[in-house]
Amino acid sequence: MLPGLLPALPDCPLRVSLVGAAAALALYAPAPALAQEGAAPGAETAIEPVQTPEPGDDEEQGFPLIDDSILSAQDADGNPREIAFEANELRYDQNTDTITAAGNVVLRSGDQSVRADAVTWNRMTGEIVATGSIRLVDENGNQLFTDRLVLTDELEAGAMDNLLLAFRQGGRLAAQQAARADNGDIELTRAVYSSCAVTDADGCDKSPSWRVTAERVYYDQDTARIRFRDAYLELFGARVLPLPGLTVSADGSASSGFFIPDIGLTASNGVEITDSYYWRLADNRDLTLSGYIYTEAAPMISGQYRHLTGNGAFQVTAYATYGSRIPLNAVQASSEKDVRGYFFTNGRFQLGDHWTAQGSIRYASDRTFLRRYDISREDRIRSVVELRRQDENSYVSIAGWATQALLVSTDQGQVPLALPLVDARYRLEDPLLGGQVELQANTLAITRAEGQDTQRAFARARWDLRRITAMGQEVTLTGLVRGDIYHSTDNLLTSVDLYRGEAGWQARGVATAALDVKWPLIGDFMGGSQILTPRVQFVASPSIRNLEIPNEDARAIDLEDSNLFALNRFPGYDRVEDGVRMTYGVDWQVNLPGWRFKTNIGQSYRLNDAFDLFPDGTGLNEQWSDFVGRTEVRYQDFLKFTHRFRLDKDNFAVRRNEIDATVGSDRTYIEVGYLQLNRDIDFRLEDLQDREEIRLAGRVAFARHWSVFGSAVVNLTDRIEDPTLVADGFEPLRTRLGIAYADDCLEFGFTWRRDYIQLADAQSGSSFRLYFNLRNIGFN
Repeated sequence: MLPGLLPALPDCPLRVSLVGAAAALALYAPAPALAQEGAAPGAETAIEPVQTPEPGDDEEQGFPLIDDSILSAQDADGNPREIAFEANELRYDQNTDTITAAGNVVLRSGDQSVRADAVTWNRMTGEIVATGSIRLVDENGNQLFTDRLVLTDELEAGAMDNLLLAFRQGGRLAAQQAARADNGDIELTRAVYSSCAVTDADGCDKSPSWRVTAERVYYDQDTARIRFRDAYLELFGARVLPLPGLTVSADGSASSGFFIPDIGLTASNGVEITDSYYWRLADNRDLTLSGYIYTEAAPMISGQYRHLTGNGAFQVTAYATYGSRIPLNAVQASSEKDVRGYFFTNGRFQLGDHWTAQGSIRYASDRTFLRRYDISREDRIRSVVELRRQDENSYVSIAGWATQALLVSTDQGQVPLALPLVDARYRLEDPLLGGQVELQANTLAITRAEGQDTQRAFARARWDLRRITAMGQEVTLTGLVRGDIYHSTDNLLTSVDLYRGEAGWQARGVATAALDVKWPLIGDFMGGSQILTPRVQFVASPSIRNLEIPNEDARAIDLEDSNLFALNRFPGYDRVEDGVRMTYGVDWQVNLPGWRFKTNIGQSYRLNDAFDLFPDGTGLNEQWSDFVGRTEVRYQDFLKFTHRFRLDKDNFAVRRNEIDATVGSDRTYIEVGYLQLNRDIDFRLEDLQDREEIRLAGRVAFARHWSVFGSAVVNLTDRIEDPTLVADGFEPLRTRLGIAYADDCLEFGFTWRRDYIQLADAQSGSSFRLYFNLRNIGFN
């Protein structure tokens, strides 16, 4: 134990030595009072004034008193150097040219400071010896605690006994002995290192979950690296692993080295062992190389390069292997040997005050690679590149989009490539009525290798005027005009008639006027407050040519609370809702101590029918729409509940029922998600399938740092809802269960997962994974 370094702590049930009897020392955080003083380089320390004894008491013995607070010395180059000091008592021995300071001694030179119980300075040899409860703070903010310290007249540490070195970034080194070389490097004997906290939230000592012990430790001051010799990793006090060639970073920066291997077992690849090497190329560049060994598959390699530049950053990731694969739609398992892999890069660059370039490019060699190697479970991946300019009143985007189909039966030749997509907007104030005007120009070109090609361009102007009446109503007037030009070819290659449009050149005009009125009513309610907001909206548009225009971006139409009051309920630009309609609804919000309740409901009425525009099942295909709404309940950070619904206008049958709920704290909680889509239609488009699904997830924390967790996704759709299904009403898709330990510097756990869906060479079955992570440690 380090004398004088044990903090003044509250009564604690247990005090644990960090290093143990073998090393005969412990790591402790500095006392709270010390931690506040000198934590930053050059920080001032408030100490008591010098207490001067009565004249003559010590002068008779030849020790005249010195009350000067500045002493002169020389640095390594012989230049004058001043050392400021303060102490309760100060004595000078003329015979030995020695100054002795005692009681709250503080020495300062530049950004360095030393505090001790007593300090003796031999001005003839330049040696300074500090004793007692010593704390040295260097120019980098690192703190050294010891009971005896030999210093030079530049306040550089020399020999030390029984010391603790607390780095500014959180790591700690303790040793029985240490010596500092002239270049500032420190060699420690019988040392121990850990980056774990050694006190808990109540200030009580706690044993770190891991530490590294070594016979010799070398600290390089220039590189801020710590090198170990004969090092071993200890977990919870037990020696578990030798660590040859170990280095760690004292300043918190990353250092090159191997990661700790991951071990797993999967149904597709068998036993797998993964290890990575991290290469710190520079302060702004690094490279991670990984190797994967499987018992049931060929080995795989991967690499990730990251680069931070002066105006942005980018990263490149790639996987590669040569092994067997099964085509997604293969009738029988005829495995093929081929090069397989995945490429992913993204980045963002600031090209001035207003211009930004960003992008993300993804490509997989085949449709099941990402799923088989558990990289991603997406059924399609997208790539995008964009050049954007944005300021206070304008916005310009020039972009391109590409999609690769994976776990779906869609022919890649039918998947669109959107290039270019240009969108420009400019906002200005209305000089006449005080409203706001937004001008927009947009163009899009969609190309398919084996399908319909479409080009589009339009220009739009929108005017909005918002006013608050004397009675508190919020009134918004909107006017919109738009002109479109389309050109399409190979329209018959689109299988759905509603999406084709007419081939060749097509044009249309759009005009919309709207009036939106809200009336918030505020009052007290059950010790809290409530806001009741009735709302009504009128929208009118002349007949618009819709079905003659190709539909590329407005297919997934469904009435929801989020688009109930939208000027156009379609999600894109290719379909525009016409006619005259009225939409009404009400919002109610209640705020109570700790509680918040919010709900809304609404419906729309159209003066004319639009059976040819809205497909059945959307909730908008008749004059009266279905009812839609949303309810949110929240209690502090313990309960979050959201319910979205759509009710049939004729019989109040539930057409959409979606629930998301979370109950618990950050450490112990349960999450429930439920979705039911019952559209009550015979003809089903891809975007209007009936579905029923439940999602469950939870975590239970115990024993402070331990937790068990699990999740499940179950498809509840029956054959009446989807005749193509094999299962009938209960089909587990994926389940997971695990146990984990996590504290401030250590994380490990064991996970079991079962996949119930088999797609080509992505097998169904159980997978197991063991993971282990240490903070601020690596191999060199």
